[in-house]
Amino acid sequence: EEYAAGRLEPRTLHDHCGYVNSLAVGPNETLYSGSSDYVVQVWSTRDGQLLRTLEGHTDDVHSLAVAQDGTLYSGSEDRTVRVWSGEAGIHLRTLTGHTYGVTALAIGANGNVLSGSSDQTIRVWSGRDG
Repeated sequence: EEYAAGRLEPRTLHDHCGYVNSLAVGPNETLYSGSSDYVVQVWSTRDGQLLRTLEGHTDDVHSLAVAQDGTLYSGSEDRTVRVWSGEAGIHLRTLTGHTYGVTALAIGANGNVLSGSSDQTIRVWSGRDG
């Protein structure tokens, strides 16, 4: 309401070295941002502080999704989906199979992870696998 009334200036979060391609909101007032600098950054929405940087992708990060349990998924031009322990930022596993970059991610109601790619396919990963 205060933003709409023009009484509150928006906060600017700045630390990426490339285009910001995707955003996802996690539990506990956490914001994730994926960028063409190959990383995912974890921010506090309470104070705008950068909490950590998740490294591991070897190309642009195009897509992010957060599961109900807080698990973070990041999709990249490097053709992979990386699975992270959310706020802790621990890399759990890498999902492979796309032949071009991963451009879209979604979490199904049953917990399955869906990834869309420039290879013109959608892959459905079991929540147990992802």
